[in-house]
Amino acid sequence: MDRSNIEKIARRPEDRLLLAKLYDKIDAGIRRNIPANTCFLSPAEQEMARFLFGNTEGLVFFGGRADAERKMLCYLPDYLEPDSLMGAESPVVCLRAAFHAGENLTHRDFLGALMGAGVARETVGDIYPGEGSCDFFVTGEIAPYLLQNLTSAGRTRLSLTAVPLSEVKRPEEKVAILKDTLASLRLDCVVSAGFRVSRTLAASYIAAGRVAVDGIPRENGDRPVPAGAKVSVRGLGKIQLAEIGGQTKKGRVSVTIHRYL
Repeated sequence: MDRSNIEKIARRPEDRLLLAKLYDKIDAGIRRNIPANTCFLSPAEQEMARFLFGNTEGLVFFGGRADAERKMLCYLPDYLEPDSLMGAESPVVCLRAAFHAGENLTHRDFLGALMGAGVARETVGDIYPGEGSCDFFVTGEIAPYLLQNLTSAGRTRLSLTAVPLSEVKRPEEKVAILKDTLASLRLDCVVSAGFRVSRTLAASYIAAGRVAVDGIPRENGDRPVPAGAKVSVRGLGKIQLAEIGGQTKKGRVSVTIHRYL
């Protein structure tokens, strides 16, 4: 754990500012031997934090669920167990927004409503929209504000309550199953097949920094995609390279791709 490593890890000025903020938060907790936590971090930001803090004892990533994508980096002194993060003193709060079951609200609708309520993206974790309700994670600091002020998403009225983390509902994600054959498992080939765009257009998305693999931005189109990896393209959505099969007689690779709806 060395603050000077920030300069080596950060690729952009905003990365440098973020890492400095994370370092100060965690360092203060370690020096005072009290719990400390950062804001919610994207997978790419979590990766940078891992490089910065290395194997520092007492650090865990937590986002409300084990399979959460956006997570906080938390410091737990030796007198606290990781299970304490699921309790009443957790820095993560789950809010449940109930609405008329006939309304078809999406992740984008709820994220837009939260940003419209004036909260920063870093204070919001994963969002799980379902039929008639949506569970989402926020920091403990902004939960009271949202309970009082988040009353709608677009024209749809919302009724908010706080729920225990053990009762969070994550509806099964809907996917379209695509079967195809690829010239190779290069990222540009997978993006082209999964989003039904030309390989040239797929390559332009990658070069523009719009593509991430398992949450990590990738700008190299010839990088191979492993089985099970999730690939997102900003503005288009997310796919998963669910299965890699054998080769066809023409030397192409059989794949199964899940496209999230």
